[in-house]
Amino acid sequence: MTPRVYQSGELDRSGNISKCGDKLMRHALFEAANSHLRISRKWSTLRAWGVKLAKRTGMEKACVAVARKLAVIMHRMWIEETDFRFGREPVAAAA
Repeated sequence: MTPRVYQSGELDRSGNISKCGDKLMRHALFEAANSHLRISRKWSTLRAWGVKLAKRTGMEKACVAVARKLAVIMHRMWIEETDFRFGREPVAAAA
């Protein structure tokens, strides 16, 4: 889920999402991010980040950004064989 890039000598533009990778995977990630941002009632740090981003850039761009971040999180979960953490783990007090 990377942006399409147009570069020339003077211009450097990031455009819409590129069509690299599997179409169905991109669609599933976008739908998961969309439902996480708009429908889900449970709060998470990912959702907080997405809502804050949506206020700045718009909901569709925020959904794509959350979808990309969700893909990275799911890959890490798969590698480490862990569950999704909705919040941050408490920081242990240094003794």
